[in-house]
Amino acid sequence: MESGEKSRVTEKLRGQLERITYASEENDYVVAKVRVYGRADLVTIVGNIPSPTPGEILDMSGTWSNHPKFGEQFKVAFCFCSVPASVNGIEKYLGSGLIRGIGPVMAKRIVKMFGEKTLDIIEKSADKLMSIEGIGKQRIKMIAGAWAEQREIRSVMVFLQAHGVSSAYAAKIYKKYGNDAIAIVKANPYRLAHDIFGIGFLTADSIARKLGFDEKSPLRAEAGIMFALSELAEDGHVYYPKDSLISKAKEMLNVDESVLEIAMESLLVENRIVIENLRSSEVESLGVFLSKYHMAEVQIAKKMKEIRDSPKNIKDIYIDSVLKYVQKKLSLSLAEKQIDAVKAAIEHKLLVITGGPGTGKTTITKAIIEIFSLVTDKILLAAPTGRAAKRMSEATGREAKTIHRLLEFDRTRGGFKHNEDFPLICDLIILDEASMIDTLLMYHLLRAIPAQATLILVGDINQLPSVGAGNVLKDIINSNSFTVVELNEIFRQAKQSAIITNAHRIINGQYPRIDNESDTDFYFINEDDQEKVLEKIILMVKQRIPRKFGYNPLCDIQVLTPMNRGVVGTMKINESLQEALNPEGFEIIRGGRSYRVGDKVMQIRNNYDKNVFNGDIGSITSIDSENQVITIVVDGRNVAYAYSELDELVLAYAVSVHKSQGSEYPAVVMPLVTAHYIMLQRNLVYTGVTRGKKLVILVGSKKAMFLAINNNKISCRYTYLGARLGERK
Repeated sequence: MESGEKSRVTEKLRGQLERITYASEENDYVVAKVRVYGRADLVTIVGNIPSPTPGEILDMSGTWSNHPKFGEQFKVAFCFCSVPASVNGIEKYLGSGLIRGIGPVMAKRIVKMFGEKTLDIIEKSADKLMSIEGIGKQRIKMIAGAWAEQREIRSVMVFLQAHGVSSAYAAKIYKKYGNDAIAIVKANPYRLAHDIFGIGFLTADSIARKLGFDEKSPLRAEAGIMFALSELAEDGHVYYPKDSLISKAKEMLNVDESVLEIAMESLLVENRIVIENLRSSEVESLGVFLSKYHMAEVQIAKKMKEIRDSPKNIKDIYIDSVLKYVQKKLSLSLAEKQIDAVKAAIEHKLLVITGGPGTGKTTITKAIIEIFSLVTDKILLAAPTGRAAKRMSEATGREAKTIHRLLEFDRTRGGFKHNEDFPLICDLIILDEASMIDTLLMYHLLRAIPAQATLILVGDINQLPSVGAGNVLKDIINSNSFTVVELNEIFRQAKQSAIITNAHRIINGQYPRIDNESDTDFYFINEDDQEKVLEKIILMVKQRIPRKFGYNPLCDIQVLTPMNRGVVGTMKINESLQEALNPEGFEIIRGGRSYRVGDKVMQIRNNYDKNVFNGDIGSITSIDSENQVITIVVDGRNVAYAYSELDELVLAYAVSVHKSQGSEYPAVVMPLVTAHYIMLQRNLVYTGVTRGKKLVILVGSKKAMFLAINNNKISCRYTYLGARLGERK
């Protein structure tokens, strides 16, 4: 029979799954080898199979085809998985990492002892495993619990697959809802969009529709509005104009406005949203807020005014005498603007210091700390990220913490320990990299600052705004309600750095000065072809930069990109650099991603239980396939991740410019190509360049550079904080 004819005939196959070549948890697509009964050679199968496990028996129906590169394949249309019956199959099944507490070695011991009865023993008489070397009561408890959990998860997987949803979410859904998972999802599938990281409204809506939920269901309309507001918050908006929100929701849900209006009323009654009449330049409009953002914005404005207007808790400092003292002690000669900043810190309760690189922000911070330390030892230093806090510590010689660690997360209560009832003990708090702080984090920080303390915000207003919703630093400055010192003089030592001088040229709309022939710290490699840009980045990171400058490719060099997708987006560069820098690390594959021992990885959401936060970078030190745990080192701490939690980690050989905020790296490599034109903005290139401490290399086209520098249009963010801060009593 010819291959073309063969591909049209539906056949049934039964066999044992031997090994998985590729598995995507995003859509359950699998490429695997199966030992089919009656055939001597292994058969390649391809298709959607939820969580296949080596050793399982597969009953499949599908069609044969010939792939031009990989040869004969069986395309699976339907597959039923069952536990293996043979000793060999059971050993493969248990040794695959399916059950926590059983790895390949232990699986061999158990099967050798119990043979074909092994699975029955685990199911019904787990205590008998005590006779196996290396198994005690604790491990039996772990194995029995994992077996029961796996059985429940499997039932959730079957349910999800029947409703067109990836089984990758099964473990998370089961972890959240337990044995009630299927009942809860059937009752209100829209809960998934809110409760389960990685499941959005569209997936939840797909389940709901297959469960028979009506298109005009109130639950659907409410969930759609909440989803739209959440998506807009991820784009930086604290609120959204009501008319525009209705239009977005109407287009997404395909329902009448009347349905959406009723849904909004219901959300209002339940206090899930707030609709406020907003005034701007004598124009009134209705803004819709998620309740938490409205509450945060209102409280930020209230607390900032309270700090500004409250008396100090420390005795007066005589400016002229301490200025002489601090300059002598620190061997400084402060410029006029720097002296203004130091005086303002002494005279005012709330101060903003803003300026670009090389303008003396660190010098001013050190001087302020030195002066305040004459009258108090209650001084706190903080920054939004671990790297920024570490830099602050190194620059000042004093401990600096991330805001999250300063506030201390209380796992028992599910919130920060420090708040208005248990405030921080401080007379002065200095917050660095303030442009990164979003609305919710600023709210939590201000709750914990006593009104008598002095608060100083230090940041660069020209950098990208926070990743989270809001534009806090800019709103504070634009409110004209607080003292602001803007630094714009580049000091002599800083002028010797092409990174710093070119950063200022870029933010001022000028093309950077490029001299690749001289001994410099700033280079531009001209290349129009994206594939060649990628090749040059890999070559530079792996060989040329380490050879010429002595930097370690993993620890010292960071690739920053404007976008995540594309030939030179973070995803593709990460895959390429993983192969170039860490090709042989012990590997597991989850969610279509490869994780290897030695990989550089980044946390992509706040996880208060683990004390790791969005943007934290670490490296994988071990992969325990028996207990299904990956361990990474973050800021010197070992942090364990279950396999089901790995969607919180991505490779970090390359990260987006947004994710790099608050960090500095010895060497930065950044592609600039016209394919990224949507993201090519002046402040993005400026932010990327200023992340490089000793070396910056831009690779791409002059046209892309020109487009970016000439695009000073900053994306609009809907916030009302500036107006609230400007309101008088």
